[in-house]
Formats: sequence, C-alpha cells, structure tokens
Amino acid sequence: MSIIQLLLVGVGLMGLMILGYTLMSGPSAAKESQRRLQALRYRHSESTKDKVESQLKKAIDARKPKQFMKAGAGSRIEALMLRLERTGMNWSLNQYLYASLGLGVGIAALVFLQTGAALLGLVAGLLVGAGLPHLVVNYLIKRRINNFTAKFPDGIELLVRGLRSGLPVGETLSVVASEVPGPVGSEFRAVVERMRIGRTMEEALQETANKLNTAEFQFFVITLAIQRETGGNLAETLSNLADVLRKRAQMKLKIKAMSSESKASAYIVGALPFAVFGMVYWVNPDYLAGFFSDERLIIAGLGGLVWMTIGGFIMAKMVSFEI
Repeated sequence: MSIIQLLLVGVGLMGLMILGYTLMSGPSAAKESQRRLQALRYRHSESTKDKVESQLKKAIDARKPKQFMKAGAGSRIEALMLRLERTGMNWSLNQYLYASLGLGVGIAALVFLQTGAALLGLVAGLLVGAGLPHLVVNYLIKRRINNFTAKFPDGIELLVRGLRSGLPVGETLSVVASEVPGPVGSEFRAVVERMRIGRTMEEALQETANKLNTAEFQFFVITLAIQRETGGNLAETLSNLADVLRKRAQMKLKIKAMSSESKASAYIVGALPFAVFGMVYWVNPDYLAGFFSDERLIIAGLGGLVWMTIGGFIMAKMVSFEI
C-alpha cells in the first residue's frame, strides 16, 4: 500500500471511532430520570435554598457555549480579545499574534536545522506556535477564574453585611471593591467605575458577567436585577447564594480529590512514550534517526500522536464532571 492509501485508511478508521464515540456518549436514562426528579423538586419546593439552586442551574444552562459565541463575542477575533482580557495580564491582540508567529517560526527553524526534515519542522512549528500560547492563555484564565470563584462568596457576605447595616447597593459594591483582594476586588472596582461614568448598575454588572463568563457571577447579576424589579429581602437571598456557592466549591474539591488518581495515571501513561523516545534518542540517536528523515516513519509518528491525543481527550472526558 502507498502512503496515500495508508493515510486514507487511517482517516477512515479515525472517523469511525469518532462516530462510534458520538453514538455511545449520549445521555443515560438514569441521569435523565434523576434530572427530571430534581427539576420537579425545584419547581414545587417552597424552600428558599431550593429556589436559589434552581436559579443557579438555569444560569449555568444559559451560559452553555456555542462555537466562538461562548466568549460573549460576535467573531473569533473578538472572542480572542476577550480571552486575553480574562487573563488579567493586559496583553494586546498584536502581542499575542506576534508571540505565536515568532514561537512557531523559531521552533520550525530549530527542528529543521537539527533534523533536516522540512515537513516535521513545519508540523512542529504549527503545533507549538498555535498550541502553546493557547494553553498558556487557558491556564491564566483558569487560575484567575478559580481565584475569583474562591473569594466571591466572601465578597457576597461582605455585601450582605453592608445591606443589613443599611447601606445602599451601590455603596456596598464600593466596599467590596476596596476590601476584597485579588480578582474579586478588581472586577468590582471596574463595575463601580462604570457606574460612576453614567452606566446603570445592571449594565455594568452584565458587562463584567460577559467578561468572566461564570455561572456564579451571572446568577449574582440575575439576583440583583430581579430584586430591583420585584423587591424582597435581597440580603437573605444573597446570603443563601453565598452558602450555595460554598457548597458548590466543596463539591468541586471532592470530585477533584476522587479523580486525582485517574488523572495521575493518565499523565504518567501519556508522558511515558515521550520520555522513552527522548531517552533512547539521547543514548543512541542513529536508532531513531529514521523518524526525522523517512516519510513513512514520520507519518507513523504523527499518526501515533493523533491517536494519543484522542485517548487523552477520552480520558479527560471520563474524569470531567459538571456541577
């Protein structure tokens, strides 16, 4: 068989596996039944806590992404700019693009000079130039969002104490902005600054909610908007919200602890082929030199990387849970 035929066979097998995974990964009957029972409990319960949890789940479902629209933007460029803004690092779009381009060209040139394989250098440059900055941005966004989520219940409780002492909502937002450190304080300062230049509180909060793209803050915005329309005890509602968010964080930590062993095994299994390849190449470079010059071995190596990527994606899905 020729190389093109092997590629076609590999693409066909990959397509069959993706199709099978899509068909087999549908919702289970047990989970669907449990979801319906939960919906009935939330619908007919008179408990304030159950109502808060119900609104929180609605907020989560409302923020489900669709392609690049998940970033709250109208195009991929706007989505990328919003992602860079979420990192809190004040990076511009030009800086990100120039860094990606420079990194990709540098890696491609380095691989080509070391191995003499133009195809391998091009593939390595594309993967590193496009993938590494994306991973770095994802890491920074996740770290900042986690810090925000961890401190957000403290900010809500401070807001509740201010409301119970008789302060208006705008003043309590200023107190949270000045007293709570980290991302929570900076985001509330941005909200207060927007309100000072003439924006309404709902608009200022919704802009921050679109930037953060978290269900917790979105529900906070919904709570304030509903209270301004219908009235009621805002302090009690926000106190229940803080309690729900703390329990949600505890559940996330519990899931993380229970899945840590599987994640560690996946990391070890995924890193083992690269470690073995690197050690063998360091001891005897001629033994693996064909992977950098022979087209058949290059295609086989790239195919192995693709299959390992699919396996890693499946394992990540197996230990990923939504709360």
